[in-house]
Amino acid sequence: MGIIKVKNIKLYAFHGCLDEEAAIGSPYRVDVKVKADLKKSAKTDELKDTVDYVHLNLIVKEEMAIRSKLLEEVAQRILDRFFDEIPMIQKATVGVSKINPPIGGNVEEVVIVLTKKR
Repeated sequence: MGIIKVKNIKLYAFHGCLDEEAAIGSPYRVDVKVKADLKKSAKTDELKDTVDYVHLNLIVKEEMAIRSKLLEEVAQRILDRFFDEIPMIQKATVGVSKINPPIGGNVEEVVIVLTKKR
């Protein structure tokens, strides 16, 4: 088994329960970690034998573009697509961070982390 991480995917999105969040949006960060058997790709040096991190990034970007009230729902959609589209993945963790959330305090970020196993 091996691990592939895609860290600090920076996006601008419109998630949240407040009307202002839907209208104005805010910056987000997504971190992805997937576990898969990477023995074959380590030997063949072929992209078809591994988890393509370009594909992971594309899924994150597409799902983050769909508005949700809760970050949990966004993270779950990302995980579901990983498992639907990339059969090699055995386990995945997705962290969705809202930067400077509007919660009435000096908070750098709020992070939701979900994990799914095959």
